Amino acid sequence: KPSLLFRRLRSRNPAPYGFFMNLGEQEYLVGASPEMFVRCEYVMGDDKYTNDNSNDNIDDDDTPLLRVETCPISGTVARGADALEDAQRVKSLMMNAKEESELTMCTDVDRNDKSRICVPGSVKVIGRRQIEMYSRLIHTVDHVEGYLRNEFDALDAFLCHTWAVTVTGAPKTWAIQFVEEHERSPRCWYGGAVGMVGFDGSLNTGLTLRTVRVQNGVAEVRAGATLLYDSSPPAEELETELKASAMMDAIISSSSRDAEHDDADATSSSAAAQTKNNVGDGKSVVLIDHEDSFVHTLGNYLRQTGAQVQTLRSGPSALQALTELIHNRQKPDLVVLSPGPGNPSDFGLSTTIDFLTNHRIPAFGVCLGLQGMVEHFGGRLGVLSYPMHGKPSMVSLNTKLLPSVSSTTNEQQQGSIFTGLPESFEVARYHSLYGIREHMPDCLEMLAFTTEDGIPMAIAHKTLPFAAVQFHPESILTSPAHGLRLLENALRYLNYNDDDNDDDGTDDDDA
Repeated sequence: KPSLLFRRLRSRNPAPYGFFMNLGEQEYLVGASPEMFVRCEYVMGDDKYTNDNSNDNIDDDDTPLLRVETCPISGTVARGADALEDAQRVKSLMMNAKEESELTMCTDVDRNDKSRICVPGSVKVIGRRQIEMYSRLIHTVDHVEGYLRNEFDALDAFLCHTWAVTVTGAPKTWAIQFVEEHERSPRCWYGGAVGMVGFDGSLNTGLTLRTVRVQNGVAEVRAGATLLYDSSPPAEELETELKASAMMDAIISSSSRDAEHDDADATSSSAAAQTKNNVGDGKSVVLIDHEDSFVHTLGNYLRQTGAQVQTLRSGPSALQALTELIHNRQKPDLVVLSPGPGNPSDFGLSTTIDFLTNHRIPAFGVCLGLQGMVEHFGGRLGVLSYPMHGKPSMVSLNTKLLPSVSSTTNEQQQGSIFTGLPESFEVARYHSLYGIREHMPDCLEMLAFTTEDGIPMAIAHKTLPFAAVQFHPESILTSPAHGLRLLENALRYLNYNDDDNDDDGTDDDDA
């Protein structure tokens, strides 16, 4: 039913121009269009001037002028899984020269259309490559305005923009001729416009994009993309499929996924996610705090694995607390050595690592934690020529090494802290010190490096369940999915084969 399609689209793909039209003879249009075509409204006084740009050709009296505006859309990328991925997608879209060229061409044509009927000098670009987000995709949009000369009205503005360059290409006449000669079926209502004309002479219209045409019970969906010389045909094809996906979903979805059931489905999925087994269930983690600014976020991530997490400030008090846990047969399954300022020696990290090895407690280090392990086991640290504080870097895994990482258990032999992660991904760095590759001790294996300059980014001990990363898995610059997976892997794979929970903590080195 067309009315059901409209309800589904309105719920799942809300857009500025939604419409449901019965055209008669069993033909319907159902749409959720993101793109304004032409909008006209009368403005007076100070409203005649936008962005503080006055114009000598526009009268300063109170005579209303008819303002025409358009918002050409060109440049598309799929939405990410969350706000962080959205930001990465926006960045890639804004850095794409081909996508910028698309929008530039469309806006230049649009400015030309307005120049036919607008007051000289009044045509302005008042928004450039602005980001608009929809349910499944992200667009870049320009915003163009002009003021009509007295002899023209809103319908003149509508007609001189027909048809939108974003759906025809340019030059318009030649582009449309090419479309008519090469497209295999007529576009019908696709690329037209719907809207309203006001009794006051105003007008507001949107393009018939993201539209389903239903005729005699058969639904038809059209989608297009702007082609340039440097377009990639497979990428353009994928873009059309992305644009059509919300309409296709509305058509093929069963009634159980209609708008009134969407909230219930989401609640059910959320409940299922909360009841799944977590790798940290039943495990305890001690997080040793080296006075870092991100310790509680790191603890938050660890708790999301299902583990019980206790945070201890570094120093003798932390080792005493660990000793008491061991005496009470509550030895932690993992100790995490947090990031921190300064040098490992400022926090006695070598003493902490000695304690952990003596009591057979697995350890995972972050940033300063890695540096402490490198120094403790005989390596050397260097100082970066440029501090990497809050900077992103690509890391590449040592794929030749990872499948055969030495370990102490059969379970470890089947995985590492990078199991399930891509061979290359972006991470956040907050450090000046680093482990010198050429002076890495033989007992440590280097699992990952920065892609650009080969700085070690992850290590693992060859015989002990000790591993560490130089980057910050808890930062927003590291994908939360990657950061959480890394910590889950640490809990899963860093363990002793014959963990001695009867250790009474009476070794001479306890303090």
